[in-house]
Amino acid sequence: MKIKSAVLHEMGLPAPYKKSQPLKIEELELKEPDRGEVLIEIKAAGLCHSDLSVINGNRPRPVPMALGHEAAGIVVETGEGVRNFTKGDHVVCVFIPSCGECLPCAEGRPALCEEGAKANTDGKLLSGGQKLHRQNESVYHHLGVSAFSNYIVADQHSLVKVDTSVPFEIMALFGCAVLTGVGAVVNTAKLNMGSSVAIVGLGGVGLSALLGAVAAGAREIIAIDLNEDKLKFAKELGATAVFNSSESFVEEAIRNYSNGGLEYVFETAGAVPALELAYKITRRGGETITTGLPHPEHKIALPQVTLAAEERTIKGSYVGSCVPARDIPRFVSLYKQGRLPIDKLLSDTISLEEINEGFDRLHAGEVNRLVVKM
Repeated sequence: MKIKSAVLHEMGLPAPYKKSQPLKIEELELKEPDRGEVLIEIKAAGLCHSDLSVINGNRPRPVPMALGHEAAGIVVETGEGVRNFTKGDHVVCVFIPSCGECLPCAEGRPALCEEGAKANTDGKLLSGGQKLHRQNESVYHHLGVSAFSNYIVADQHSLVKVDTSVPFEIMALFGCAVLTGVGAVVNTAKLNMGSSVAIVGLGGVGLSALLGAVAAGAREIIAIDLNEDKLKFAKELGATAVFNSSESFVEEAIRNYSNGGLEYVFETAGAVPALELAYKITRRGGETITTGLPHPEHKIALPQVTLAAEERTIKGSYVGSCVPARDIPRFVSLYKQGRLPIDKLLSDTISLEEINEGFDRLHAGEVNRLVVKM
């Protein structure tokens, strides 16, 4: 079938993207679903820094690639062997499929699925196939989803069935921002009620982590960013204090304010200076958790002695250490109860044709979450 999709042909084109146009809206040929695959009509797809990092070259991927990974839609057709989805189901796309057979999957850690990671790196579905073509040229899949399209075919393990009462533009956020941010708090950190928390970087993931910390009962939540508007918004969401990371001696100011540092510090910006600051403001015996995805060649340096002498911990958190089929319905339920107000993160909705301008707004830090409505 013919579909409309935003395709990246060259990484590293300069901003503003409205001028350089890295994403081209093109007509592609989408093959029908094979065994274990599902045809989805995409209704809403969020713009995420993980997409931006492919556009700017920080996360190298094969091109041409149909981008987008945070999305929600409706099941149109199922391939042979699909048991858990039927036509008309509402689904959220998950950007790391889990094979269910490798060691991480067997240990209950589907975010670390080895086959899923390989498929994502290769720009293919979990099955190893490619469903997108343009004039006899294969087009790669972004994280098994390629959500900036009006229709996609995805592996059934890249989907979670969800409540039909939540608007698609809100439901889409659960596929990445919420899963990663809230998951980092409740799964990776296993935050204890009454703990002290700092969050470095207030994009969609950082703000989701803030909401997760509020819901989990943190007594102190310090929000840190370069953008004053985001700091103001963080206060509205429940931050107890905010600091601008561009200010001189910000590390010293935070440590003094918090009486030596925080128990849990989440770095969500994907930048080396952000992680270095996060580690410096973590108290003795505390945990520094990073969800950021910087360029693969970027490295950090830290005083090794602090790891042992202060019993410090640095943890990575991918997809919020989530089990998507378990956690997405739980988080949606908390949203419906008003205990996880994810809708406040939605800054605006745009059309697919406005996507390059949308990434300019994301790059400039003007928005929390933008969503393409199909």
